[in-house]
Amino acid sequence: METCSRRDFMHSGLAVAGWAAAGSVLTHVETNAGSVMNQTPAGGGYRLGLVTYNIAKDWDIPTLIKNCEETGFGAVELRTTHAHGVEPTMVKDKRIEVRKLFGNSKVRLLSLGTTCEYHSPDRTVVEKNIEETKRFVELALDVGALGVKVRPNGIPADVPEEKTLEQIGKALRICGEAAADAGVEIWLEVHGKDSNLPRRIRRMMEVAGHPRVGICWNSNPQDIENQSIGKSFELLKPWLKSAHITELWRKDYPWQELFSLMNKAGYDRYTLAEIPESQESIRLMHYYAALWQKLKSCG
Repeated sequence: METCSRRDFMHSGLAVAGWAAAGSVLTHVETNAGSVMNQTPAGGGYRLGLVTYNIAKDWDIPTLIKNCEETGFGAVELRTTHAHGVEPTMVKDKRIEVRKLFGNSKVRLLSLGTTCEYHSPDRTVVEKNIEETKRFVELALDVGALGVKVRPNGIPADVPEEKTLEQIGKALRICGEAAADAGVEIWLEVHGKDSNLPRRIRRMMEVAGHPRVGICWNSNPQDIENQSIGKSFELLKPWLKSAHITELWRKDYPWQELFSLMNKAGYDRYTLAEIPESQESIRLMHYYAALWQKLKSCG
């Protein structure tokens, strides 16, 4: 693996401080699941973005855009229930306003982070979550977001595993059909106790079988096998459409390997920082962006 010098690190840190995504192009990425259309920032390669959970949970949209522009975060995933207030209950005029705010900025509104889930043994609950997902799809279309992030949130102990995995996959297919009609995508976060195992997520994707349905890598400890995430990444790579990254200083997750695998796979979207809130948010974001740039350049 390539070793970076102190000079390389300093150069990366300076570059990222002034960096911001601009424009977009359409590129094709060939995967085992077929040809997937990715909308990426001009210039190619993956970029740095932010999940509003939790560091930006109290920011309104103008503050969010200002802080991301200042620190080099080029895209955001807006988590439901947070202060920005981008929810399916928004009236049309507010949706248009949100779209214009991001459209006139250097920050892309990439995705909407929902808590929609489809693992419940109660079919009524599952159907309610499917309908809620469809409402977020309509919202994504109106505000200009590419993805709607959903999740599994466990595997019921009293239900056969395969039945639950198939149920989630079939629900995702329904959501994917709605998303396709709107020109949006559904991203399944690798999430939840027992449900976040990559082999189980892969099975959900296989059952879903829809080109508009993919996964959001979540940087979980469960990805690691024999100190490597290589096997897990290979299992899910065909469906990779987004990624959450967490505390890059932690040594119990192989960040350099993740960045290297993304580079080799030609991943060309965003890695979204999902980090705790801070009393020095701007300073933290500057440091985070510099460390992210070093890891990417050394990958």
